[in-house]
Amino acid sequence: MLTALFMAVLDVFIVNVAAPTMGSELHATGSGLQLVIAGYAITYSVLLITGARLGDRLGHGRVHLTGLAVFTAASLACGLAQGTTELIAFRLVQGAGAALMIPQVLSIIQRTFTGEARVRALGVYSAVLAVAAAAGQIVGGLLVGADLFGTGWRPVFLVNVPVGAVLLVLGRRVLPMGAGAGRERSRTLDVPGLLLLGASVSLLTVPLVLGQEQDWPLWSWLSLAAAVVLFALFCGHESRLARRGGAPLVAPRVLRHPGMGTAVLRILAVMSVNAGFLFTLTLHVQGGLGYSALRAGLSLAPTAVVFGAVGLTWRRWPAGWQRALAPAGFAFTAAGVAAVGLAFRGGGDGGAVLWAGYAVVGVGLALAFGPTLTGALATVRPEDAADASGLLATVTQLGQLIGVAAFGTLFLNRLESHGALGAYTSAEAFSWSAWALAGTAMAGVVSGLVLRRR
Repeated sequence: MLTALFMAVLDVFIVNVAAPTMGSELHATGSGLQLVIAGYAITYSVLLITGARLGDRLGHGRVHLTGLAVFTAASLACGLAQGTTELIAFRLVQGAGAALMIPQVLSIIQRTFTGEARVRALGVYSAVLAVAAAAGQIVGGLLVGADLFGTGWRPVFLVNVPVGAVLLVLGRRVLPMGAGAGRERSRTLDVPGLLLLGASVSLLTVPLVLGQEQDWPLWSWLSLAAAVVLFALFCGHESRLARRGGAPLVAPRVLRHPGMGTAVLRILAVMSVNAGFLFTLTLHVQGGLGYSALRAGLSLAPTAVVFGAVGLTWRRWPAGWQRALAPAGFAFTAAGVAAVGLAFRGGGDGGAVLWAGYAVVGVGLALAFGPTLTGALATVRPEDAADASGLLATVTQLGQLIGVAAFGTLFLNRLESHGALGAYTSAEAFSWSAWALAGTAMAGVVSGLVLRRR
């Protein structure tokens, strides 16, 4: 299951490095590339909690393998896509497969382990997330740079096919196939909540991605307003359903769990910064500086190595440091992103400051995410495991979706305002994005402190 998790997370980050090559070969616009990346996150984030609920009703192993089959087939379709519209559609299906597959990993961990064993298992889970995210940048660069048999960007999707096939065979032998019992199995699916959440997320994402390219027409502002209204209706529906004894997508009881509110806010912030930084940086170094996909991927090696190392080792650090790790992570992230923006200023290649900035970003992202996720889930009651894991996984994907849409739009907007693409203009656009990313990271520190005092 952790191998499947690794594959799904790798797929998110591997596509970032391949995006400029996709744009060139498919003649995709900047908004088209955003939708290729964001399309996966839209269905993934909206369907995650429903995927967790289906695991309760039908059996975690069975639903995991169903999602794995959908994900693998969609990966093959993405790798064979002949146009941007096809690729976006198949990415939506791939995200739906991941939404069925991934929640079962946390749910089985929560139901199988207790106490210190659960903390260790969650630590391994976080480490897999860290290593996969880091490896995605390098593997993406290697696959695109190798241009296997003249296939360009396609191997970043096709690599999932043989891995998924092997996991399907092994999974049928080792995974538990039984359905949940009692409360878990009897809970209904919150279809109205799912529709309201899906509509609000879509209405928010589409204008953020397409609005700047079309000079922010009236429909884009109406769509953003409608997203706010539908999200308010979603919150009201969830509260009423919980009071009636139903099973809402987001249970208020889980949100009231000590530390969960802070964790939701921090995970949303760190994943927004992570996705926005990687997307805008890739566009800058490949589009503005003319790096190859391989060089772009390898240039992020310091971030990848440090991210993975910190993700694997932070639990062994002194106990007195643990409470301060997440706030420190956000502060490191803000400093690192700002340093990278300053290093690229003027259209240069960054020099030594750039490499230091990459490493600091890796430290910051690992510390902001790993301790936050583990701390939020380690004390959750087993009966709330599916709701808690589904909620935090949804927030993780929503953060990435918002990061690509918001910071990607800011970068493309500033680039368009200069009127011409070049190293200097691209650096100016990236510098705007870097300051916005650093400000968001600092909000992760401040908001956590405010919520703790309340």
